[in-house]
Amino acid sequence: MSYESQGIERQRIDKWLWHARVARTRPAAAALAASGHVRVNGERISAPSRSVKPGDVVTIALNARVRVLKVLSFSLRRGPSERARALYEEQSLAATAARRPAPQPSAGEPVRSGRPTKRDRRAIDRFTGGTER
Repeated sequence: MSYESQGIERQRIDKWLWHARVARTRPAAAALAASGHVRVNGERISAPSRSVKPGDVVTIALNARVRVLKVLSFSLRRGPSERARALYEEQSLAATAARRPAPQPSAGEPVRSGRPTKRDRRAIDRFTGGTER
């Protein structure tokens, strides 16, 4: 059940971040909003009581990456992740890059994965300026 069906058109940012599963707990969502790492429509917020409405763009700097989310709807409860993903639309470049397929090596390049070879290690040592042992 969404808030639109009940006529409620706004929700607190900390509650929305928690319902959208950006933060694990509601106090963590409130701390995130109070820390200044969250922007709503480009404006830095400092209070978890700031309300958001559908169409707002929420920018979150979290764990060395930036997520840009467009608010689509609200939820009465914190539910499963499928329902949480329906609350927003990902706008950030990292999300679109994650959907792109990984580049394939050209025909002449050997496919290497896992641990570097002795040749690779020596190239790394030349690049970094020596050995560190």
